[in-house]
Order: sequence, then structure tokens, then C-alpha cells
Amino acid sequence: MGTDGETWPGGAVRIDATKPHPARRYDYWLGGKDNFQADREAAEAIAAVFPHIRTAARENRAFMRRAVRHLTAEAGIRQFLDIGTGLPTAENVHDVAQAVAPESRIVYVDNDPLVLTHARALLTSSGAGRTAYIDADVREPNAILNDPAVLETLDFSQPVALLLVAILHFVEDHEDPWGIVRRLFAAMPAGSYLVLSHATFDPLDPETIAAMNAVNEPIKPRFSPRPWAEVSRFFEGLEVLEPGIVSVSDWRPEPGPRPTPAEATGYGAVARAR
Repeated sequence: MGTDGETWPGGAVRIDATKPHPARRYDYWLGGKDNFQADREAAEAIAAVFPHIRTAARENRAFMRRAVRHLTAEAGIRQFLDIGTGLPTAENVHDVAQAVAPESRIVYVDNDPLVLTHARALLTSSGAGRTAYIDADVREPNAILNDPAVLETLDFSQPVALLLVAILHFVEDHEDPWGIVRRLFAAMPAGSYLVLSHATFDPLDPETIAAMNAVNEPIKPRFSPRPWAEVSRFFEGLEVLEPGIVSVSDWRPEPGPRPTPAEATGYGAVARAR
């Protein structure tokens, strides 16, 4: 790999190491090693104005694990469509689901080729279940829903859990993230669930918000944290499970101390189709 990334046949650059990517930045905050200098520099710039960012990343990941465990163990869900997978780390979706129900099936979706490369190598299913991985963007829901790997892995006559964990704050308002969620969930059968988390500045003081906005401005894709009212729009028409749309650290937490909403800086919820 050269300084401009990996070049595939035809001269197309597939992995650009010179530009930070959300999945690789997130990997860095979680203590991973699958990131480049540009990712680390962007991550450290954000950490300099918001020192709790690593806590926020860990809490978001922990929310995902608790939600998947609940849906598998308590709701009987055996199929998961995880869009915005991120780089493999400990206790991925299939690890959590198949520990409860080995027959669970999971499709991972991401638009970073480095994620897909690692996913194919590391996210291996139990013998009874199945995993698949596709290179696609959340902004193109029809391409995801019609992908052969999705159709071959998931049975859309049975309930599916749609995971949109820490992904929609990279979709700007003019790209209609609410419409994207409606389109994706409209394809889910009765009894399906939505697992969603989203960054917010609601608990932060004005000075921190101004500093975060300044450091995020040059970073692409643009980061769009949203207030509770806008996050709640993603769940319109769905039955939101208790405790509702809350800080990710407060969604059915494990016993013991936990970060404050200002440290977690994200909302999370799980909802079911009525």
C-alpha cells in the first residue's frame, strides 16, 4: 500500500490512507490497530476538545451488545442486518447472537474496504449459523436490500433486527436519514426490530459544542449529532421498548457505575414494528 492507499486493477483507489474514515477512527478510540495516521490525527483532534470520546465509543459498543443479547435471548430474533459494521473487535454482533443462538444469521454492511477485508477474515460464523458481508453505503438502501448476499442469508418472511449503530450521524439532513430508515425498515417483516444509536450534543456545554463543531468542520464525512427530538423521528410508527430513547449508557445497563450522558454523548433505543 502506498501513501495514497491501495490501488486495485484499473487504477481505482479503494483504500485511501490519507483521509480519515469513521470506522478506522472508531477503531482507534476502541484501542484497535487497524487505522492510519490520518485516522489517528483526526481522532486525537476530537479527543483534545472532548476527552471522553473513548468512553463514548466504548459505551456505544456496549449498548449494541446489550441490545443484540436482549433480542436474541428475550425476543427470539435470529437474523440481523448490521449496517455500518465498523472494524471487527471483541464481541461482534454474530459473537453475541450466536453465543445465545448458534443458528443466528448476520449480514454485515460497510463502505470501507478495509472493514470488509477484515470482516471476511475474522467474522466467522458458527457452523449452525451464517454470516455474510457486503460493500455498500447506508445512503443506498435499495442496493443493500437487493444485494444477493442479503437475500441469500436472510429470510424476509421471518423477523429481522436492523442495526444502525452510530452510523446515521454521518448522514446529513439533506440526504434524508429519516427516509433512509423508513425505506430500510419498510422491507422488514412483521415482528422485526430497529436497534439505533446516534451521537448528540444535548448534554454538552456551549463551549464544548463550539470546540467540537470547529474541529469536526474539515473532517469528512460531515458529523451531524442531533437532539433528542430529531433522533426520536427515526422511531416514528414503532413501539419503543423500555426504557425508551435514552443515553446509550442508560439502556438496560449492567450493574455497577456507568458514565454520565455528557460522557456517553449518544442516544440509543430498540423498537419493534407494531
